[in-house]
Amino acid sequence: MDRTQALRIVEQYVENINLIRHMLAVEAAMRFYAARFNEDAETWGMAGLLHDFDWEIHPTLEEHPQAGATILRQQGVPEEIILAILSHADHTGVPRDTPMRKALYACDEITGLITAVALVRPSRSLDDLEVSSVKKKWKDRAFAAGADREEIAHAAAELGVELWEHVDNVIQAMQGSAPNLGFKQIDLPITP
Repeated sequence: MDRTQALRIVEQYVENINLIRHMLAVEAAMRFYAARFNEDAETWGMAGLLHDFDWEIHPTLEEHPQAGATILRQQGVPEEIILAILSHADHTGVPRDTPMRKALYACDEITGLITAVALVRPSRSLDDLEVSSVKKKWKDRAFAAGADREEIAHAAAELGVELWEHVDNVIQAMQGSAPNLGFKQIDLPITP
């Protein structure tokens, strides 16, 4: 299984461009953390890329991601990746007992909040997004209300990374994939 094969699975099961961008954002964050923890970036990246591939066909907690696991097994996805995907949902009972599983859980929810913050900025870009902007929006519970702040904070702690350092790490990871995530790039001023 390689990234090209994983992308084929995504293309086969996902139509919503925003869901694809979310999975690409989580993939970028997972690759960042794989490098940080000296793990395999391809394996970790595929877990991020595939983690929500079945959301459109299994949009309930009774089905997602459990029913998707069967499809992934039929497609030849390694069990390590499937178990990481299962562990990103609390209701599956699959423990987050490996660094990859903890990272996937930590990267999932935060990418949505970061995307929302970037999209309300005048630049509508990740290029000039800083942690301070996310902190300001963090306090406004009505903003991106679907982004569970407690889950984000808990997941970062479970990963062993301070919350705002985690936010900065994920911003950096997403900046590296900004065009694939639907963000325009801007020319930043040159600082002396």
